[in-house]
Amino acid sequence: MSDSLLPYAVGAAKRARRVAVRVRRRVEQLHTVPAIGGGLRPRAMLHPLHFSVSGGKTLNFAVTVPAQSVVSAVLVLSHGASREQIPLELEPQRDGTVLLTATTSLRHDGGSETARRGPVLGSGLWRLGMALTGPDGRTRRAGIAAASGQEVPDGPTLSYSPSPSSGAVFRIVRSVDGFALLKVRGPRPQAELTSVDLRWDRITVHGRLIGSARIEGAGQAEAVRRRSGRPPATATPEWQGDRFTFDVPLHGMGGARGTTRWDLYLRHGAARLRIARRLTDVRYPGQVYRTPFRIVALDNGSLMRVHAYVTAAGAFSVSCADVTDAPRSTEEVA
Repeated sequence: MSDSLLPYAVGAAKRARRVAVRVRRRVEQLHTVPAIGGGLRPRAMLHPLHFSVSGGKTLNFAVTVPAQSVVSAVLVLSHGASREQIPLELEPQRDGTVLLTATTSLRHDGGSETARRGPVLGSGLWRLGMALTGPDGRTRRAGIAAASGQEVPDGPTLSYSPSPSSGAVFRIVRSVDGFALLKVRGPRPQAELTSVDLRWDRITVHGRLIGSARIEGAGQAEAVRRRSGRPPATATPEWQGDRFTFDVPLHGMGGARGTTRWDLYLRHGAARLRIARRLTDVRYPGQVYRTPFRIVALDNGSLMRVHAYVTAAGAFSVSCADVTDAPRSTEEVA
């Protein structure tokens, strides 16, 4: 490198380091809550080997303690007057320690999960602790330390995601005094896209309602054209409990010049829910859920070039353009 370019390279390296420090501090702030995790009394703190929530709802925990200090242990989650206990399995190690592990499903108290086992948690911050029973029968309590630092988010998946069964979010955060907490957020009302059938004469949407949305059996599907005052094209879904199915109303989405883009909703009265795929840990939905373009033949004989896709934000949209107009009848030609 020439001497004339060296100052620019040094300056760029310094700026890159400053940006990395700011990003790391911002990530740590996002994972820190203004709460005291250890309570008012000083408590011992154990540093887990592994602590995560995978798949949006499966808690995984592992910590080592001296073998002679414990004969049984439980992981305790507390929120106000509520308590949930998760038994820990003991696995003796060759180095004289014992590995305490737990893997269990987390359920939200307002959800509809099918899992029969696992703690049921309400929304809010849950403190984490351990109750260790020694050979003398005495029970000792300890807190769980949070990770020392959070990595800068990267890769194809997010660090946490909603539960695929209920839509609730179980997220591990740290308190200001360094203890691990579990932040629980209830499911938000939404219309979750589950699958799309691309055929040569129609596009069929399958989905289900999440959260407190209660429009089963009465909701109307709407395709709303972007940046246009045109009335929406509507379709009546078929309902099976909280699950819905409908064909995209392509017959009412043509007749315009060029390509038009439409957003899909479910409406019931004044309430309107955007149909989207959000119960996932995919960081870039638009790059992962790829769909092909199709030439669709409508019932009136016209052809339409259609692309049903998931946007970068996870929303379901449809773009379409007329290929040929509907053939006119002999009476119209005469």
